Amino acid sequence: MSDAAHDLARRLGRQAEAVCSLYLSAGQRQGHYWQVGDVRNTPGRSMFVRLTDSAKGPAGKWTDAATGEHGDLLDVIRESRGLSHFTDVVAEAEMFLHLPPSSRDAEAPHRTRPSSSRDLVLSARRLFAATRPIPGTIVETYLRNRGITALHETESLRFHPRCYYRSAPNGPIQLLPAMIAAVTDLRGRIMGIHRTWLAPDGSDKAAIATPRRAMGHLLEHAVRFGGTDDVMAAGEGIETILSLRSVLPSLAMAAALSAAHLAAIVFPPGLRRLYIVRDTDPAGDKARDRLIARANSAGVEAIVLSPTLGDFNEDLHTLGVDALLAGLRCQLAPEDVARFMVLRS
Repeated sequence: MSDAAHDLARRLGRQAEAVCSLYLSAGQRQGHYWQVGDVRNTPGRSMFVRLTDSAKGPAGKWTDAATGEHGDLLDVIRESRGLSHFTDVVAEAEMFLHLPPSSRDAEAPHRTRPSSSRDLVLSARRLFAATRPIPGTIVETYLRNRGITALHETESLRFHPRCYYRSAPNGPIQLLPAMIAAVTDLRGRIMGIHRTWLAPDGSDKAAIATPRRAMGHLLEHAVRFGGTDDVMAAGEGIETILSLRSVLPSLAMAAALSAAHLAAIVFPPGLRRLYIVRDTDPAGDKARDRLIARANSAGVEAIVLSPTLGDFNEDLHTLGVDALLAGLRCQLAPEDVARFMVLRS
């Protein structure tokens, strides 16, 4: 490994748990290790990533007990994102670490993969182009079953009646209906997509191992609802954000799709106030703290919105609109209550 690659791997190792949370999201922490199925982010328990330095080796080193494969966190980024060129791996790692882009032509003795980062983005755009709007489809049914009836400005959501699904990289292909969400940059360019496979009648998510998956270049980008403004809200899940728009219909919002992505979301130019839509779990707390620090450094006021239950969709679905309104009214800046909130008598 070159000195530059070794330095990147070492920097990633200092944030090993955050790297695993983002790129190996199908796994979870077990003591001093992150446990997952394999380096391609398949659910399971055979691969172990060391999260802290120890006598056995530095943080970030991993071993797959089932196959004997081993490596570092650059391998994790390469395999989980399907990157074929090491320069793409370096670019992804530098974005995660918020480092300036490298001008070096990096090389390393890693195996190549069939898809580059650019290929994944193009594949995401092709898939989105093959979809249709959600009105009258089971996507609308699915969202309404979650209590979400405010479906204005949802052009970023589409319906695909026969979206490919594989439970494992070499497993059989199933064709299932899915909600497709466009992950875009601040210019509106599609950088990736998020798929939620659905039951045929739209009553719930499909009964499969991983009904939600993302593809493409996701870091710093989001599923966006409404135009950019001086005030916006950002959270993790699509249903969470759409639930908030039921009572804050004119507030621009973004769903970053995971806690790690939320912590890294890019602020639009001119942003003055950011509402951080918090999920009540440890990962959500870490994303909140990191995003508050970034907002403060950028001169953006950060206000945390906390649900009564696990998330705002649970509040909406379980407690109802009036309870959601009451819970949010006291958390918003006073001027934003009149500006954005639906007021009910």
